[in-house]
Amino acid sequence: MMLLREWWRRLVGPIDPTLMLIVGLLLATATGLMASASPERVGSQLMHIGIALAVMRVAAQVPPQQLLRLAVPLYLVGILLLIGVALFGDITKGARRWLDLGVIRVQPSELMKIAVPLLLAWFFQKHEALLRPRHYVAAALLLLLPVALIARQPDLGTSILVFAAGFYVIFFAGLPWKVMIGMAVSALAAAPVAWTLLHEYQRQRILMLLDPEKDPLGKGFHIIQSTIAIGSGGIFGKGWRGGTQAQLEFIPERHTDFIFAVFSEEFGLFGNLLLLVLYALLISRGLMIAANAATLFSRLLAGAITLIFFTYAFVNRGMVSGILPVVGVPLPLVSYGGTALVTLLVGIGILMSIHGNRMLVQK
Repeated sequence: MMLLREWWRRLVGPIDPTLMLIVGLLLATATGLMASASPERVGSQLMHIGIALAVMRVAAQVPPQQLLRLAVPLYLVGILLLIGVALFGDITKGARRWLDLGVIRVQPSELMKIAVPLLLAWFFQKHEALLRPRHYVAAALLLLLPVALIARQPDLGTSILVFAAGFYVIFFAGLPWKVMIGMAVSALAAAPVAWTLLHEYQRQRILMLLDPEKDPLGKGFHIIQSTIAIGSGGIFGKGWRGGTQAQLEFIPERHTDFIFAVFSEEFGLFGNLLLLVLYALLISRGLMIAANAATLFSRLLAGAITLIFFTYAFVNRGMVSGILPVVGVPLPLVSYGGTALVTLLVGIGILMSIHGNRMLVQK
């Protein structure tokens, strides 16, 4: 067994075979679904997968000590880019999310999904010996700054994911339950004010969640068609490329945010359970890596990255099933797209780096 592990490490580098198997199964599922939901995009999706896997391998070779040194510069660059988006960003479909740097167009909010947990993990590592309530307040401010800039674009889905990534770090750092309960009560009390700050389309999404039949051909169309597709799949589904809602193009955004509806129609409840098992295994493996990490920085970072996958999967499945508002969150490693896929596989690469360096430290 030891010889096999050494051969694997020399062949592919610090790639955790268990984590890689789970990721491979999810990417294979994504490719098969894309061939059904949007065959013309299979080629570009395979290209996205290839690029993301290459970036993941690079991330897996960066030791946690180097990530620790990159935390502050990466966060500051991300904040500057977000400010640049607010001032000079390109407007697409009513949202200002992209920044044209001449050579390339970047979406800085994606960078913050990694930069925020990196910085907060660095912050708590720095103050590990003597944590005080003021440190949690400072961490909250460091988190809320990029979240506010992203929400202003507006990009509610990404702001939720960035907030979740940072909150998980603060939670794992020992945030007291009394404080969390107080935060929850404060959030409920501030809900009426928050409602007035939402954009009109965001308020409509919440209202449509309560009664999508109020506008079945407009704002409620997404939820109605996705729930029809999920329900029509039954226990075992209609088979690959056998779903009428998907093939007749009733499901909007069927290759991105609503690809779970396509999966549910074709593979039914049984397929959903298998997909749920894959995500559960991915999260379990990530939490195991976090628990065995060598330093506080690595533990906090690994825990936050792992639970980001939970947040992606929970929010996506919730909004497609009609129990959460539509906020534009893709199904992790399955939905079409290059930017989110690269970000997620960078996270997987960081988990592999933490696991590999934990093994080296123990030896």
